[in-house]
Amino acid sequence: MKISQNSGVPIYKQIADAFKTDILAGKYPQGEYLPSIRELAKDLRISVITTMKAYEQLELEGLVTASQGKGFYVNAQDSEMLKEQHLRKVEEALSAAIDAAKIAGIGRNELIETLETLMEMEELN
Repeated sequence: MKISQNSGVPIYKQIADAFKTDILAGKYPQGEYLPSIRELAKDLRISVITTMKAYEQLELEGLVTASQGKGFYVNAQDSEMLKEQHLRKVEEALSAAIDAAKIAGIGRNELIETLETLMEMEELN
């Protein structure tokens, strides 16, 4: 896991977002425990409090549950909720692409062609 001190995004949020992405991608299946708070803090060379805040954020979002004396484990994920969360990410990325296209003077048709080209290239891989 990479964290950046200079990104402008709080470290706890970077950690929570990284775990969220991995959980939603299935890298942490239901019931699997996340690394212990102390272990992760040591590995990342950050405060235990920062790590705890990241895990609490994941718990608030319903992705993990705390188990007394054992740590945090991954909850079962609702497939509709997963789809909705991924759709939200796609919408954010496409909005950013639209903004960048406006700045670059790229029109609607060219932007759509670019998206179609990228999708075709992805299908080949």
